[in-house]
Amino acid sequence: MSNNESFIEEVTDELRSDQLWAAIRKYGWIVALAVIGIVGGASYNEFRKAQIENAAQAKGDAILDALNKEDPADVLTALDAAKDTGLATQFLLAGEQSTQGDTDAAIATYTAIAANVDAPAVYRDLATFKAVLLQGTDTPLAERKMAFEALAQPGGAYRLLAQEQLALIALESGDTDGAITMLQTLLEDTEVTQGLRRRATQAIVALGGTPLPTPTQQEPTAR
Repeated sequence: MSNNESFIEEVTDELRSDQLWAAIRKYGWIVALAVIGIVGGASYNEFRKAQIENAAQAKGDAILDALNKEDPADVLTALDAAKDTGLATQFLLAGEQSTQGDTDAAIATYTAIAANVDAPAVYRDLATFKAVLLQGTDTPLAERKMAFEALAQPGGAYRLLAQEQLALIALESGDTDGAITMLQTLLEDTEVTQGLRRRATQAIVALGGTPLPTPTQQEPTAR
């Protein structure tokens, strides 16, 4: 009986082995393709990661190389040559143009950033803000007011800074009371920074007004 069972087990094992190899011969190409796909996909991902890292390093090297130039003219030339490497380089170029007194070129660079629909809105708004600031009184008051009003909309990243500029425009147009009111509104905003709060307070005092206590400055009500 034991010999019969052993014989049956051997036959069964042989059948299983034959079935396994038959399945491998029939479907092995599918397994091979799957393995190739997995390995190929992993290799491509690694290749793409290496490309991105190399590109980022190249951008950083280009910026550092430009900023390390001793001659200011060379800095401008290098930054201008590297401006296609990204928004950071373009902002650096505009800042350097402004620092070196080429206001028109700086405005043009900021305007180009603001017009780039592929750039994140926060960077386009920043570029617009800086461009309008540089334009100064060379741009009609109504145009500057319209630009800052667009930036001062609720939710804007630079709304408080734009509101400060609107207060200055009100003052420029002779509306001192309106300027004081706008500055006081700034002080009441919960998101106002200490630097902006200080500037607004000093401006109100300089204009002959009295800064009203903000909610955070008011004394607690006695119980």
